[in-house]
Amino acid sequence: MTKRIFRSIFLVALGVLAACVVMTIGALYSYFSSLYTAQIRAETGYLASAMERLDLSYLEEIGREEHRITWIAADGSVLYDSVADAESLENHGSREEVEEALASGVGESTRYSSTMAEQTYYYAMRLSDGTVLRVSGEQYTPWTLALNMGWQICLIALAAMALSLLLASRVAKAITKPINAIDLDNPEQTDAYEELTPLLQRLVRQRQQIQSQMEALAQKQREFTTITENMSEGLLVIDQNAEILSYNGSALRLLGAEKVEGHPHVLTLNRSEKFRTAVEQALAGEHSEMLLNLNSRICQLIANPVQEQNRLVGVVIMILDVTEKEERERLRQEFTANVSHELKTPLTSISGFAEIMQNGLAKEEDMRRFAGNIYSEAQRLIALVNDIIRLSQLDEEASPEERVEVDLAAAAKAVAERLEDAAARQKVSLTCQLAPAAVTGSPQILDEMIFNLCDNAIKYNVSGGSVTISTGLGEEGRPVLTVADTGIGIPLQDQSRVFERFYRVDKSHSREIGGTGLGLSIVKHAAAYHNAQVKLESTPGKGTTVTVTF
Repeated sequence: MTKRIFRSIFLVALGVLAACVVMTIGALYSYFSSLYTAQIRAETGYLASAMERLDLSYLEEIGREEHRITWIAADGSVLYDSVADAESLENHGSREEVEEALASGVGESTRYSSTMAEQTYYYAMRLSDGTVLRVSGEQYTPWTLALNMGWQICLIALAAMALSLLLASRVAKAITKPINAIDLDNPEQTDAYEELTPLLQRLVRQRQQIQSQMEALAQKQREFTTITENMSEGLLVIDQNAEILSYNGSALRLLGAEKVEGHPHVLTLNRSEKFRTAVEQALAGEHSEMLLNLNSRICQLIANPVQEQNRLVGVVIMILDVTEKEERERLRQEFTANVSHELKTPLTSISGFAEIMQNGLAKEEDMRRFAGNIYSEAQRLIALVNDIIRLSQLDEEASPEERVEVDLAAAAKAVAERLEDAAARQKVSLTCQLAPAAVTGSPQILDEMIFNLCDNAIKYNVSGGSVTISTGLGEEGRPVLTVADTGIGIPLQDQSRVFERFYRVDKSHSREIGGTGLGLSIVKHAAAYHNAQVKLESTPGKGTTVTVTF
């Protein structure tokens, strides 16, 4: 640690020194460069002033001074140069500083030598006769300036390094001295840096952890017990003699058993034939699954043998409450039966009318009525099949429609226009209170949902009643669709079931108006498809209000 502290302090000192040297050279270069360019500009101004009054003899008289003087004609040819023969020099009209001087009166540029050790500054001024007077001089680059100051920089660097080594060594030792003095047997009693408090506390905790390691296995066992006790599934572990080694509370609860003491036989928990058969099969080395009726619940029992080196050492029994799963299966079977019944009724009618017509038993004047009945029953079958297909698609979220932005107000208005004739026949007034409300979803599914709600509100209304369709934004800006009627209403005991498939409050009335019993079920699934909530409020004899909040 001492070496790392020493190295860090030393490297920081060197870094600061290097930065200071670079910034100092940069500042000196900037300062001297500005002085140098100002000097050349002033000299150019003096020479230009003299040239306005004198001629070339003046330049030849002053000869070569510290800076190079060049006199350039307006076409770029060199008239005079203080260093080289003017006739041997190339045309200077393309030089940057000359172009600027000819264009604006003055120009300047800087060009570096090929070795990057020197740079030449050029300053040009246009005279009244159109010629250009240019003065140039060489100046050092920052790198050259640093090389010229090399021995001073080295001397400063050596002194700074020596001082850094001395200070870094002393500071490193002073920092590590209290750390080396820590009493590892009693770290909490050590008087050290405040910053070392977390380290000392950690040393204390580690000593405590070492002292508590003997309790780790027992703690793991307690954790396992806690996990199994919080499982909703029942767990039983028995040995090859069918004696209980481990269990959880869910197993006792599902089996309806009291708390067991010691390691009793597993059959003391349940003596039913199926339970005993599953245990015996597992003890014989076979996987076993059974369905048990336990305390009005349906449970699935899974028994798996546990073997070690081809030798049975025990059995793990899992008990799962599958009541809801079995209830769903019952509902599926009930749905199948309902579908069969709903299909059979119109098919029987169609078959009966067709048989009468085939056998020639129908009178000529009855043929049209029989054909109409067949058509009506066929349409009822088509509507039923379409509703079943739509429900299946919504169940599996397999609807092919693309989700787009739909205006509920426009969709509700379109449905209301389609139902105007049906409402007139029922002598029901249809009113729309529509405010803009956008929903992202399937236009067709939303149309079906609105249509079923409005169609039900008309069908189950009273003569002279009304249906009001409303759209808008509710709480937190959520789109809301409301369909309210003044119809016959729904009894309280039926309100929780009206969204079930084929459920009818008044079966005779439903068949009279031609309903399939799937309309509200489609509404429920269509709302779920759009992550919407459906709320129903109804009072018998006063009407029903259904609100869908997206």
